[in-house]
Amino acid sequence: MSADHPTLPPVRLRADAELARDALAAPLLADAARLARWTGPDTRVDAGGDLVDEQLPAAAGALGLTADEEGELRAGDAWRLAVDTGLVEVEDGEPADGAGEEDVPGRAGPGENLALLTGGSPRDVLALWLDGFDTVFADAVAPVLDDLDDLIGEDGEIDVDALDWDPEAEAEFLEGVLGNLYLLTVSEGGAGEGPVPLPALAASMVVPDDMGEPTDDVLEQVSDAMMRLDEQFRLLEPIGLVEYQPLDEALMVEEGEEPAVSVDDEDVTRYGMVRLTPLGLYGVRARMLEAGVDAPAVGDLADKGADALLDGIAGYPEAAAREETAVWLAGRDALGAARELLHAARGSDAGSPLRRLHCQQTLSLVGPEAEPAVREVLDDAELGGLARVWLAERGAADVPAPPESMIFWLAIDTIAAQLDAEGDLEELQELIEGLTGRHGGFFEAAWRVEHPATAEVLEAMGRLHRDKGAAKEARKAAFKARSRSGA
Repeated sequence: MSADHPTLPPVRLRADAELARDALAAPLLADAARLARWTGPDTRVDAGGDLVDEQLPAAAGALGLTADEEGELRAGDAWRLAVDTGLVEVEDGEPADGAGEEDVPGRAGPGENLALLTGGSPRDVLALWLDGFDTVFADAVAPVLDDLDDLIGEDGEIDVDALDWDPEAEAEFLEGVLGNLYLLTVSEGGAGEGPVPLPALAASMVVPDDMGEPTDDVLEQVSDAMMRLDEQFRLLEPIGLVEYQPLDEALMVEEGEEPAVSVDDEDVTRYGMVRLTPLGLYGVRARMLEAGVDAPAVGDLADKGADALLDGIAGYPEAAAREETAVWLAGRDALGAARELLHAARGSDAGSPLRRLHCQQTLSLVGPEAEPAVREVLDDAELGGLARVWLAERGAADVPAPPESMIFWLAIDTIAAQLDAEGDLEELQELIEGLTGRHGGFFEAAWRVEHPATAEVLEAMGRLHRDKGAAKEARKAAFKARSRSGA
């Protein structure tokens, strides 16, 4: 695959309206909206914008929760999200003479963004949800303060240096985890919509790719990563990013202790299972795009020209490429689309064979209305072969027989495209052996073909052909082709 191909497979995103509904239903955002509507003239906040302690029981009640520690913590989380996303606006209090600002409660009221939840477009809702995702992400990479007393200095402030916390490294680690989870979700043969075991996800970030059997030290790092990820996914689930089955607490025992219940090592689900929701796919992709990562989505090329389509799908898996081309064709006149595709498929650059292959595959989705455009290129040296294939597959009449030079040029072009596509090796071998079996003296004719990839294709045939005699002929033909071109 060439370097300018997308680095990630395209994701199939749901419609904005459906994603917006999911965002509004996310428990944390829904709670934040309830508190924004609940707030009024008597709502008081501290200097940091948090609800004062006396308000927490009422806030928990507004969410239908009991005014215990858990209910108040949930209300506090929802309130912070409401403030950070503009669902609530906070005004500082005015201190009286001699009073410190930190001692004077401020006021809070509904923010301008609250109206977006009911009157805004789906994109407005999703933009607000993304702000909420940013807030929760920041909370997830914040340090875990197990013993706060040991971290408070003489001045009453938290001693940041004593935390042993690198915010950039923590954020980079979680970004990497979410990136791997995204890749496993969108890749062909990956997890798809199914959950991913937490140990596998942790190991993907810790275990070196070239390591065989992990060392005890590496396994300990994986275990530590799992513990941290367990906490982080518990925080990320309420915003609707993931569905998470937490790590079984019976497995979390001190060294030397026995588990409270029998541990079945084969039951991987007990070690935590996580999947990105459709909304989570949207959110992680948005962060990737913001960071400059090439993360395409099916439909991105729908309003682009045929040249952008054929170049864009060059790195797509087969199923995604077919879906993208179907979306592209849906809004176009069949005859005009066929002419545009055939024009874009021309060229002698390194990417042109794969463009022609994708042009042929895209034309297979076009109906008989495209026939005039296809017949127009029957005499074209680069397109005449694929035009004849298209017409023959539809049982068209009066398809002229191709000249021998066109047959061999198309064979070289087709193999060059398959090599660039990095498809199934066995299928490529069958293609190569089928071509050489149907055409006697194939290699004697092939090395003379005027195609930029002739020598490269013949060398590949020499490597891949399973008949030793034919492989040797291919290598000799490749040498002749290189000598002929002076390469």
